Amino acid sequence: MSDVQTWIKETVTQNPVVLFMKGNAQFPQCGFSSRAVQLLQASGVENIVTIYVLEDPNIRQGIKEYSNWPTIPQLYVKGEFIGGSDIMNEMYESGELQALVKA
Repeated sequence: MSDVQTWIKETVTQNPVVLFMKGNAQFPQCGFSSRAVQLLQASGVENIVTIYVLEDPNIRQGIKEYSNWPTIPQLYVKGEFIGGSDIMNEMYESGELQALVKA
């Protein structure tokens, strides 16, 4: 496992909610990342660990390899990959996202 992969694994397992995104929670830099933050906040998440993928191309590529998922943002809850903003939106509408982050 590469250093980037090791760092990603440690980050997602040591923090309850991690969002790999473009920008950060205070200043998202794309609509999908902005929507992901809004959904998490509406679900009651107060401490979102955000990783700004545009700052480091190794992390940007590494997270796609780690999850085997091609797009950003990517949500991890308790070390488990949940998905991107579309999946988060579907889960929010069904109440699954709120239950997941409160559990």
